[in-house]
Amino acid sequence: MIQLKTIEELRLMKQSARLVSQTLGMLAKEIKPGVTTLHLDKLAHDFIKDHGAEPAFLGYGGFPASLCISPNEQVVHGIPNSAPVEDGTILSVDCGVDWNGFVGDHAYTFEVGEVSPEVKKLLKVTKESLYKGIEQCVRGKRVGDISYAIQSYCEKVGYGVVRELVGHGVGRVMHEDPQVPNYGRSGSGKVLKDGIALAIEPMINLGTEKVKFHKDGWTVTTADNKPSAHFEHDVCIIGGKPVLLSTYQYIYDALGIQSDEEKAFQIDF
Repeated sequence: MIQLKTIEELRLMKQSARLVSQTLGMLAKEIKPGVTTLHLDKLAHDFIKDHGAEPAFLGYGGFPASLCISPNEQVVHGIPNSAPVEDGTILSVDCGVDWNGFVGDHAYTFEVGEVSPEVKKLLKVTKESLYKGIEQCVRGKRVGDISYAIQSYCEKVGYGVVRELVGHGVGRVMHEDPQVPNYGRSGSGKVLKDGIALAIEPMINLGTEKVKFHKDGWTVTTADNKPSAHFEHDVCIIGGKPVLLSTYQYIYDALGIQSDEEKAFQIDF
């Protein structure tokens, strides 16, 4: 059952989502060649705790860390480790917090040092597809409209759209109804209403859409070992229109990036 939120609940959700955004912004300054993902995980853990919140991923289903950090061909759910990150790596960093009774869940794929033009394009298109999906998050539309917008945008470039892993509703727990696949048929699925809150998260592969699940029970890689990109926003519907709860602005401020991509989805409430 879809749990529609009140404006008061969405305000609390925005606080949780923005703390995740601040955490990713703090990490943006630390992500460089030679850093270990274990170090990044500790920084995030301490930052979240220092703000009075709990890392939502730590212990979730037995997950052993506060961040999912997935380099290169890892799609999602990578476990932080002590290996130095190499120049030219892409690093998907997925973070969640539990604060004020609500979960924020937010991800960004970072470039580490010099990344190839082919991979830069993958990241660009994947992030653009996220906003194509968010544009469809309108009262009266359906989940399938979000799914189709993401799929069609990425597949026209020749990328693989992961089927086995999907976005989801978010609220008092990390995973709520409905599931939000990154592929599907326009006009299908649950009707979108005011008060819905979704974690929309394209997971897009440079090659095949097929993935491999590893024996550790968490790590997922592309079947052809080509790179995968992952971007995620928390979004809700207010007054019939999509409104961002999370933001990449803290990342952009840290990295000196100018962008107005979020402007259409931001309102004060």
